[in-house]
Order: sequence, then structure tokens, then C-alpha cells
Amino acid sequence: MKGISPLTAAEDPIAMFRAWFDDARDAGIFLPERVAIATADRDGVPSVRMMLLKGLDERGFVFYTNYESRKGVELDQNPRAALCFHWPVLERQVRVEGPVERITQEESEAYFQTRPRGSQLGAWASDQSRGLADREALERRFREHEDKFHGGDVPLPPFWGGYRVRPERIEFWQGRANRLHDRLMYTRSSEGWEICRLNP
Repeated sequence: MKGISPLTAAEDPIAMFRAWFDDARDAGIFLPERVAIATADRDGVPSVRMMLLKGLDERGFVFYTNYESRKGVELDQNPRAALCFHWPVLERQVRVEGPVERITQEESEAYFQTRPRGSQLGAWASDQSRGLADREALERRFREHEDKFHGGDVPLPPFWGGYRVRPERIEFWQGRANRLHDRLMYTRSSEGWEICRLNP
């Protein structure tokens, strides 16, 4: 696998991420937007789960969830997160760390309206991360909201929306022979991005 050289490392890590993401998609990787998202509560107790990246621009990486879920509660207490993308076929991973903010309601609304209707109803039906008596209770709530919004648009739930991770550190990892992997770390500074090569 070709490594990361100074000649191939973009000065802008967002541009480099886009290039790597395109490579993953072109390689036929299933759900290249799949990402592990780690959060922690006010005591620093961590939790992690797999999610899907749903937006990216110069401001950061966007994902959506129930604000009252475990991750939502943790982000209220400790508004920082770490992301890890892993594309094993390409022997690549990207790690992102930084503070987290809620995106605007208008941005959340625009994305919510692109979701399949079943997913929209599911957002209303699920008290995400909280106890559930049985499967039937969940399906009953889904049917109730299906009836409630029958014949009309499904509105954005007030407890659901997007978060943006504003990257302070982005690390690109490329597998190499003999475990002499390439690691390139971008750290945000007042001057822009500083680049440092790390030992594997």
C-alpha cells in the first residue's frame, strides 16, 4: 500500500479527508461514512457507538441523533467527541477530535426532510437509550405516530437534530509493511493547521 508522503499530504486536512473518503467509496466499501463516535459524561466515563457521517464542510463533521439519548446527554455535560473512520481494505483510518456544538434547527429540519418517512416516524417513536418494556411497545408508538401524521408531512421532533464536531486534531493513518505505518497529525492553531508526522 502506498504511504503518505509530504508530496501527497494536502495542507488542508478536510481536503485530504474528502480525497480518502472518495477512495473508500470508489473501492466499493459498504457505508464508507460509517464512523465510531466516542463521548464521555461529566466524570469522564467514556462510551462509543457506530454511526453515519451525514455532513462535512470546513466547519466540521456532522451527525444526527436524539438529543435525549445517552450521547446527547453526555454531549450536554461534556461537549467534546472523538471520531474514528476505519477502511480496512485500504489499510486506512482517520481520527478526529474536537469540541461539539448543535447545528441550527434550520439545518436539522432540512436534513430531516430528506429522510425516508419510516425513519422520520421512528425518530418520534423511539425514546432512544431509555428502557423499553417490550418490542410491541415500540411498534405501538410507531403506529400511533403513523396515524397522527397520516396524510401530512412528518415534522422535525423538538428532541432530535444534528451535532457538529469542530476538529482540533485530525490524524491520518496508513498501513505499511513491517508495521512501520504512516501517521500524519494535523493540529489546529491560530495560524491554521500544523502538520506533524508521528511514529507508528
